[in-house]
Amino acid sequence: MGRPATRPAKLRDGFYIEVRNKGARNGIKIRRDDRAAMLDAVSEYKLIKDITILGESINDKWVEKPKLAV
Repeated sequence: MGRPATRPAKLRDGFYIEVRNKGARNGIKIRRDDRAAMLDAVSEYKLIKDITILGESINDKWVEKPKLAV
């Protein structure tokens, strides 16, 4: 058991959504390579989970940042 990380992990290039259980405060980030795959994941999870579209990340920076709740 080691020391906890002091800086946040770097994000890989791609499109991110946040998936959480209904009524939960925090969730997990899911990455997809392209926008179409991200939208497929949104349609798959939206029936039973709360979805937030975080946007596209390139070189650990957010290119677009819509923050849409679906």
